[in-house]
Order: sequence, then structure tokens, then C-alpha cells
Amino acid sequence: MTQAFVSLKPGTLLAPVPAVMVSCGRAGEKPNIVTIAWAGTVNSDPPMCSVSIRKSRYSHDIIRDTGEFIINLCGEDLLQATDFCGVKSGRDVDKFSACGLTPAAVEGFAAPAVGESPLYLACRVKSVQELGSHDLFLGEIQRVGVKEELMSADGGIDFSKARLVAYNHGTYYQLGRALGFFGYSVAAPDVLKRRMEKLK
Repeated sequence: MTQAFVSLKPGTLLAPVPAVMVSCGRAGEKPNIVTIAWAGTVNSDPPMCSVSIRKSRYSHDIIRDTGEFIINLCGEDLLQATDFCGVKSGRDVDKFSACGLTPAAVEGFAAPAVGESPLYLACRVKSVQELGSHDLFLGEIQRVGVKEELMSADGGIDFSKARLVAYNHGTYYQLGRALGFFGYSVAAPDVLKRRMEKLK
């Protein structure tokens, strides 16, 4: 017998979601970081991501004016800085300096990446959609930077070394053990065994 659902009012209960640091900056001004949990992939060709940001956030106008933002993935070692950049405003504090983070130059962008991030995606804004409480910035990914130590011998990315963080309604979690891979439900037994061994 199936369990009954409890009906709740509509809300943002999609979880878990990535906790990311979005860096931005105008030429000649201190760069800023805003932590958001509402970021996602929206297209593969061309590669595109979106971020949703409240109009009141300091980074909102910087991104709107410059037409660029950089999504920095966050590992466990960046978690305290990630949280700090989500609760403090760039109007009041230089977040790079306060968190001991390094602004890393990205070719063709005024905004820096976070030098301590395992991976960044540098995006150009294609459109801005006013949604209500948030504006959605749709960005085309122009550059991707990955720390050398995450690259595997076959040219892939070993995400397990990044110890990425997820966000679930007010609580941060480190991603755990691998449970499968895309297509594992229909993989041949020998392929399944070999790939699962590699994931351990």
C-alpha cells in the first residue's frame, strides 16, 4: 500500500541543490562574491547556466551592469567562506579579503574566479528574467577552469577529490558515496561491474 502524501502550500522544496559562490566585479572596483543555492544547468549546446538573485543583493546590479558572472563550485574546505559570503553584504565588507580568498584572473572577464575553488564556470549574461522575488540571469558558459589535481589520467575530472557541498533547506552536506552512473540501469553486466569498481 502506498503512503499518503501530506499536502503543503507551494514552496521551493527542490533539494538538494549546489551551494555555489558567484563572483562578479566591475573594472576598477573591488570584486564581490554572493553565495546562492539557486543555480542550475539549462542547456548543453551552447552550454548555459542560470542563477537567481534578489534585486536587493549587492551583486545583482554588478552582474546586471557588467553582463557577466562566474560560478565557483564549493568544496568542504571552502564551506565557512561559502556561508560567510551568503550572510554578509559586499556593501559592508570585502569578502575576498575577509575570507582570505584569492581573486583569480579569468581571460576576457572583469570578474575574477575564486582561486581556492575546485572548478569555475565563467558566464556571459544572455538575458535577465524578472520572476518576482528574484531575477534570473541566464548565462552562456564561456570558460571553464578546473584545478589540475582534479584531472584524471584519461582526461576526465575526478569530482570525488573536490568534496563538493550540497545545500538542503538551511543545512550543508558533503556529497557522499557514488551509487551509480548515467545508464547503469541498462549497462551490460561486465560494464556495470567494471564501472562500479572504479567508482568505489
